[in-house]
Amino acid sequence: MRGPALMLAGIGLFGLLDANSKLLSAGHEVWQVLLVRFATLLLVVGVARALVPGWGGPLATRFPRLHAARAVVMLGSAICFFQAFRLLPLAEGYLVFFTSPFIVLALAAWTLKERPPAVAWAWCGVGFAGVAIGLAPGLVGMASGAPVLGYLYALGGTFCYSAVFTLNRQLRAEPGIGRVLVWPSLLGFVVMLPLGLSHWSSPSPLALAQMMGNGLLVGLATVCLAEAFRHASASRLAPFGYSGLVWSLTWDFAFWGRIPALAMLAGAAVVVFACVMSERAAARK
Repeated sequence: MRGPALMLAGIGLFGLLDANSKLLSAGHEVWQVLLVRFATLLLVVGVARALVPGWGGPLATRFPRLHAARAVVMLGSAICFFQAFRLLPLAEGYLVFFTSPFIVLALAAWTLKERPPAVAWAWCGVGFAGVAIGLAPGLVGMASGAPVLGYLYALGGTFCYSAVFTLNRQLRAEPGIGRVLVWPSLLGFVVMLPLGLSHWSSPSPLALAQMMGNGLLVGLATVCLAEAFRHASASRLAPFGYSGLVWSLTWDFAFWGRIPALAMLAGAAVVVFACVMSERAAARK
């Protein structure tokens, strides 16, 4: 059960990260928040390697282009999800996020030359129908374009997140978590440094602690998910990813007192059902 337990822990940590980022988005720009996040993560890894020489394994890689691409899409995912949750409740953002398994199918067919069975594509259609059920009430009669922009950010973040999984599969021959943490954090820090400083506003001690906490959360979540896939197959772990829905509804209620609408619950149920059935069909194949 080590793999499923780590998967649940990783998804829960990412849910807490998203909730914390949403709280920060009310008073701080994404560039500042991400700058502190990446700086904190690099500092933690540096201290860990100083205390335990070689912690996390070697940083050199035989696949620099794949690591560069992974770092870019991870940065895109962080920016898009931060902006999405600035505009959307967590539950609505996660409903869009649950299209990720179907995007992974398409990316795997394109980049890895895998051939997903027809039944997987059929469940993909059912999953997108669930997304439509959940989002339709919020889109009908909308006077402002801001929520629509939130959905677009969520979709962009979901695409980037899905690309990370595809790249992880291509990099699975390289063990160790050092590369997994350092290269995306280094790129993020370099990109965010001028943007973060130009948009810097003095944070309160609590806000600074939250920003630094984001670095710890994203590091722990990344390690949990990476280790989960070392102990169990993707087909076994994939259904546990939909525990994110429980986390999103829980954080939405705990921090903002939002009770999900019936359409949201119905759409989420359809998405979860479609994803689980798709994974079951892939496992039988």
